Amino acid sequence: MTITDIVPKRKKLSAIYIDGEFAIKLDTETVLASRFSVGSEITDNELKELIEASNEKRAKEKALWLISYRDHSKRELEEKIRRTSDKASAAKAVERMEELGLVNDEKYARRYCEELIYHKHLSKKGAMYKLSEKGIDKELASEILDELDPDPREHIAIILDKKYKSVLNTEKGRRRAVSSLQRMGYSWGDINAVLSEYDTEENTYEF
Repeated sequence: MTITDIVPKRKKLSAIYIDGEFAIKLDTETVLASRFSVGSEITDNELKELIEASNEKRAKEKALWLISYRDHSKRELEEKIRRTSDKASAAKAVERMEELGLVNDEKYARRYCEELIYHKHLSKKGAMYKLSEKGIDKELASEILDELDPDPREHIAIILDKKYKSVLNTEKGRRRAVSSLQRMGYSWGDINAVLSEYDTEENTYEF
């Protein structure tokens, strides 16, 4: 097979023509860095290697672009890269980011835990679920949450004061507050204990 033309395209890509016909678009820098140019002979295996090199370079560039905006867990980063790259290239890109110290699940999990607990006031159960969505190891997540040791009743009180204090004197308002807290992972026992502090003789409800 003969490379008959290399045409630069948008997004740092070049169209590769083989034997007079369009074959594939590859990363321009990867093509320029290779020994291939217009008129070069290329075998199927050599083309495959060139495609893999192009895919890996673009996957690494995507990884760097994503983590320049915010921290990512390893699984989250790989899943995002795979939207535009093959599985193997995405995995290699994430592995390289980890080697460079740009991706670290433990550091990410600690920062994310603090955000979930102290800013969003999720329960330990709710935070554990969110961490699992990001691909954080269950034992690591549990260890970090145990270290933070958030007081569920304290956080429930903060949420009630901030969002529901004005409606706790109505049955509808209290039910809405309870539903919201349960969705955040808080137990009925803790919710009820905190709500009892808001009760008066004229507005006590059963749930």
